[in-house]
Amino acid sequence: MTKNISEKSFESFHWLDIKGPTEAQLEDIAKKYNLEVFPVKDSLEHGHLPKIEKIKNYDFIILRAYTANEFDNNSTVEELSNKVAFFYNESQLITIHRTPFLFLEDIFKSDLKCKSVYELVIHIFKEIVKTYDAPSQWQTDQVDEVEKTIFLKKENKISLEDLYFQKAETRISKKLLVLTQNVINKIQVPDENLSALEDVKDNLVRLILAYEEAMEDAINLMNTFLSVTAQKNNDVVKLLTVFSAFFLPLTFLVGVYGMNFKFMPELEWKYGYLYAIIFMFVMCVFIYIWFKKKNIM
Repeated sequence: MTKNISEKSFESFHWLDIKGPTEAQLEDIAKKYNLEVFPVKDSLEHGHLPKIEKIKNYDFIILRAYTANEFDNNSTVEELSNKVAFFYNESQLITIHRTPFLFLEDIFKSDLKCKSVYELVIHIFKEIVKTYDAPSQWQTDQVDEVEKTIFLKKENKISLEDLYFQKAETRISKKLLVLTQNVINKIQVPDENLSALEDVKDNLVRLILAYEEAMEDAINLMNTFLSVTAQKNNDVVKLLTVFSAFFLPLTFLVGVYGMNFKFMPELEWKYGYLYAIIFMFVMCVFIYIWFKKKNIM
């Protein structure tokens, strides 16, 4: 047996775990265990979403575990998660995955006793669902941090790109959990395993609600951030408009009397300069009172 293939025997069934197999290994596995070649090869292709099928004497299931790091910016299913393919019946379980998973290695090293293949499969399903627990808390913490930053008037510390990736990650995570829930709901297990399967379903519901709330919060925060930024820009434009309103008539007046025509009667006034200054002052006072009356200032 090669390094990337592990085997473990239980009381009533056998477990074969294959990590990053070659195409030749997949063909050998399909031939040895009477599996269709194409579904086995599909188990390693990128992009497959959670699904369940019946293939010959096996149930075929694909689930995706959360594998991204907390501070990674991800916007696709492949970046956020990796899949595990299951082929199982009452006497055999085959798991195929491209990426190593710590929870699978821990199960192999443990002295876990399973009376049936369904018990082990449900246990692995539970561990896959658990991979979404910590990220759900990451998303909640990030939402709280961004919210605090926005309302403490520190918008310059917020990256719109980070908000986008946060929304994308929560949306994709929720999508994967909903698809996983659909798969789990279709699984048929003996009565003695129903309680364990229900526990997995309950965890899925809890996580779906958590990610849905985080996604709504992320969308609301993005809209709030854009609104606050737009309001800030509006305030700047408003301030510039107010200054323009004050200086426009003054600039006009200065421009007229700055023309060098010879026959301008006001040029000979003794107090012309004083009159011009007084007129400009009165004009400013009038504009100020009008702005106040219209609640512009």
